[in-house]
Amino acid sequence: MTRVLFVCHGNICRSTMCESVFTYLVEKHGMENWIKVNSAATSREEIGNPPHYGTVRRLREAGIPLVPHRAVQMTARDYEEYDYLIGMDSANIRNMTRIAGGDPQGKIFKLLSFADYAETKQIQEARDVADPWYTGDFDATYRDVSAGCEGLLAYLKAHDNGR
Repeated sequence: MTRVLFVCHGNICRSTMCESVFTYLVEKHGMENWIKVNSAATSREEIGNPPHYGTVRRLREAGIPLVPHRAVQMTARDYEEYDYLIGMDSANIRNMTRIAGGDPQGKIFKLLSFADYAETKQIQEARDVADPWYTGDFDATYRDVSAGCEGLLAYLKAHDNGR
């Protein structure tokens, strides 16, 4: 089983959007038996809260089911439990690395590092996924999340199938 954890600051906007989008893609491709998906926060600010209404609205518009979710915080144990820990921006990556006590196994990635994987077959330096909590632009976040999730799935198909 390949285990993927999506991480953002509060676990109510970007990472929950990723969890729902990626779960949808995994199921659509019949891969739910070998990919487990979850999400978490680097902060404690939203612990226990449901996904942001902007995330819920955007997923509904796209016809993607919302995964039942309440915000949780990433722990050091998550580093051992998950094969891929996917952050949304540079601050998330720094905080994830701090929480994990480093990244000796090279498991921590920025989501958009996978955005062009299907075309380039490479993981690349990537820009941040903007936080719609601040921008209010859930459409732009959804476009980035979709591109990153599609690329990550292509990467996993190429590297982890049958794990």
